[in-house]
Amino acid sequence: MKDGHVPKPLQPPFNAGTWRTIYTVSAILAAIAYTFGVITSPLLSYLACKDAGNSSREPVWALPVKRTEVLALPVQQSTDILADLARFDRQCAEPVPSKDVRQAILDALFNGTSPFAGFPPEHARALLRPRRIKGWGSTATVFERLIKEVRPRTIVELGTFLGASALHMAALARDLGLNTQVLCVDDFRGWPGFRQKFRDIQILNGDVMLFYQFMQNVASMNLTGTVVPVPYSTAVVLRALCEWGIYADLVEVDAAHDFHSAWADINAAYAILRPGGVMFGHDYHTMMDNRGVRRAVNLFAKLKKLRVEPDGQHWVLRPLPS
Repeated sequence: MKDGHVPKPLQPPFNAGTWRTIYTVSAILAAIAYTFGVITSPLLSYLACKDAGNSSREPVWALPVKRTEVLALPVQQSTDILADLARFDRQCAEPVPSKDVRQAILDALFNGTSPFAGFPPEHARALLRPRRIKGWGSTATVFERLIKEVRPRTIVELGTFLGASALHMAALARDLGLNTQVLCVDDFRGWPGFRQKFRDIQILNGDVMLFYQFMQNVASMNLTGTVVPVPYSTAVVLRALCEWGIYADLVEVDAAHDFHSAWADINAAYAILRPGGVMFGHDYHTMMDNRGVRRAVNLFAKLKKLRVEPDGQHWVLRPLPS
């Protein structure tokens, strides 16, 4: 302050209305610039490629999208890869005599006693039907034909469900006077959603009664001395049978129907097939065709130099004619 003079306070250069106008104009100009950039960038990219001597090359945004890329391999390389995928390196044990197979399974899985002893347990009795047998193609003529041909002492069935085909094979063997054991390999859990079609199969505390109903079916047919459940997944059971030296004269493959599961089952089951034995299965002709069981069977036959013998919905693997 000098000579009693009081300075006036500073005033802003623009009032509030002017600031609103400036902000609005700036926003409009920014929007115009962004839109211009979006529209012109592909064109500028194209011109840049053209100026660089690549006038025949389309800009990336104009190229078609490739959904799949097929890798073409030489025939020999393809064969080597297939052979590698089929290499299930496993040295199986010396074979257990056929007459000892049943007891070997009981010792390994059930403490040496039959799982049918004292069946059914009290807590499950009221939940079971006297007999509930269901299958698909379970009484086809291929079963009788192969059992008469092979006269098996040991049958391994992969995929049992309620036991329709296993019980049919056991009855056929009994009628022929054969001393046959049918090993039924299944985790007896069904598949996700299967009870939408089988609501009469009861559940107790989240445990589906499929295994007990299968056992009830076996008991109702008086076949408890012939049929042995092996209630685990096909992969772990086939590995165990190989390690234990339990081989089959006849193998039926009818578990999961996708290619990878069928491929694994067929390869692993082939390792426990006795010389002169036969492997066969179901679902050769389905809606999946070459994307499921049929593809696995055909590839395996090609790799092992075998012949596929179709029989209705079933397939049988045979040696090539010499």
